[in-house]
Amino acid sequence: MSSFFNRLSVETRPGKFGPNSRWSNADMDPVPPPLRTWGTWNYIAYWISDATNVATWQLASSMLAVGLSWRQALGAIAAGHIIIAVRTPSAPNSSRVLNYNVAKVVILLNGTIGARLHVGFPVLNRSSFGFWLSYFSVISRVVLAMFWFGVQTYTGSEAMYQMLKAIWPSLARLPNHLPESSNITTAGIMCYFLYWLIQFPFMLFSPQKIRHLFTFKAIVVPCAWIAILIWAMVKAPPRVSLDPIPSSVRGSTATWLWFGAMNSAIGNYSTLSVNIPDFTRYAKRERSQYVQLLVIPVTFTLFGFVGIAVTSAGEILYGDVLWDPLSLIDRWDNRAAAFFAAFSFALATLGTNISANSLSAANDMTVLFPRYIDIRRGQIICAFIGGWALCPWEILASAPGFLTFMSGYTIFLGPFAAIMVVDYWIIHKGKVNVVAMYDPRGIYRYWNGINWRAAVALLVSVTPNLPGLIHNINADIPVGNASYLFNIAWLFGFSVAGGVYYILSALFPAAETFMDAPVLSDDFFNDNVDEKSSNSDIKVQA
Repeated sequence: MSSFFNRLSVETRPGKFGPNSRWSNADMDPVPPPLRTWGTWNYIAYWISDATNVATWQLASSMLAVGLSWRQALGAIAAGHIIIAVRTPSAPNSSRVLNYNVAKVVILLNGTIGARLHVGFPVLNRSSFGFWLSYFSVISRVVLAMFWFGVQTYTGSEAMYQMLKAIWPSLARLPNHLPESSNITTAGIMCYFLYWLIQFPFMLFSPQKIRHLFTFKAIVVPCAWIAILIWAMVKAPPRVSLDPIPSSVRGSTATWLWFGAMNSAIGNYSTLSVNIPDFTRYAKRERSQYVQLLVIPVTFTLFGFVGIAVTSAGEILYGDVLWDPLSLIDRWDNRAAAFFAAFSFALATLGTNISANSLSAANDMTVLFPRYIDIRRGQIICAFIGGWALCPWEILASAPGFLTFMSGYTIFLGPFAAIMVVDYWIIHKGKVNVVAMYDPRGIYRYWNGINWRAAVALLVSVTPNLPGLIHNINADIPVGNASYLFNIAWLFGFSVAGGVYYILSALFPAAETFMDAPVLSDDFFNDNVDEKSSNSDIKVQA
């Protein structure tokens, strides 16, 4: 049996910061200066690439499908935009501004930690959660990344179907041999396999090289989406498609539905508010990623509006709320237009799936099982489990189901993000020891590897949202007014977890973790350079 597991082990490149490869190896160590290749334009391209994500379009347009007006939907998506805040001063939009600005600032704050320390999310979490409790946040992130990988792959398969149908229209008449309850057809599962197979080789690129895919996507996809928007505006002018459509819900139902949509909008990128250090660790300079604070609200506002406007036009043209853009393309008669539009969605999905899902899951798995998993093998595991075991077509079977899925995982991500921000910026004021993050018996051991302050903060902030999550998954289970709290799950979780963690850390400080000055990875790298230079001088003199 031991020989079998030995064959499964990967060739681990030794780390330089921890006692052994279990805690430190080349995949999880701080990024050395020569490999810090991401500049400001790379982060602009990354976020344009991420905003041109089919889920962004689907999220915006699915809000119309559940009864919101286009103005309400745009308000929930574009909450970080100051102009929208001034023009829509109603009470719900004020909450929207608070939520979106908090979330965007969180991305910048956690991103700055990654750019300053050059460590990824799994290692950084050791300093705030403790070595063993950090595994809870890492495992949660792995599961979420795998779910998202499956969802995005299914969306890519819809684009693949439209591309193949544009070439061979007879594909639409392919007999279906699967039951209706499976929520996928024979043609659908075939296209799903083909798209999964096509994206598989892209998982073998390193994080340093994958940035070029973002640049390509950031050029091609926005041009295609703007072309689709122009088509929609010509076919159904805004005075026809947008202005006459009111909300189909009223009163408190509309208010809580709006809050639920807003929470789903936050969930669209709340994963990256937690694991953004996985990408900012490659920044050339700390200030290279500051542009995120501007580019995120602008790009998500613009492309959220594209989804809303095109969906509204589609309702006028076809009589249905086609919240899935691939369903809209399916109605087109122009085969060339359908092919190239579908290609843009396939490319959009590919870039997001590799960067935000498979690569993130792989980073986390290298920390969980460093002996058996490196980044490449982790992406392969994500491709099989996330791509096949989780049946993403069930998640995307209906618009409300999609919103529930996106809202559901924010009950964990809000508290994770809050604890990271409060611990680094408020409690320790940026004075952390990077080298100690690789020592399981060092200052971040806390109590038996668990920072009990973070554990209590998680318990207090996550538990109240569980009844609402259960009710949203199965409406037949009554939970009373607790279901309403779920509509603001991210904001509630972030606020409560951050507040509780701060109070406990102030009342019961972990004295051993406080330092007079930070110990950064650059200090270690510089010391090694000086040592090598001294050794070279000695050899020359000899």
